[in-house]
Amino acid sequence: MASEPRLDGTAPMDYAEHEKTYDLFISLTKWGSISVIVILVLMAYFLI
Repeated sequence: MASEPRLDGTAPMDYAEHEKTYDLFISLTKWGSISVIVILVLMAYFLI
């Protein structure tokens, strides 16, 4: 772990790790959405 827990039992925020995780989430969401849109467009083109 990053450091000792505080008196209320929670660990302090690791903001660098939090921002890295958030950037990964946003990137995966963006590319996943783009992939789904491309697949739907290709299906509409080839199946209709």
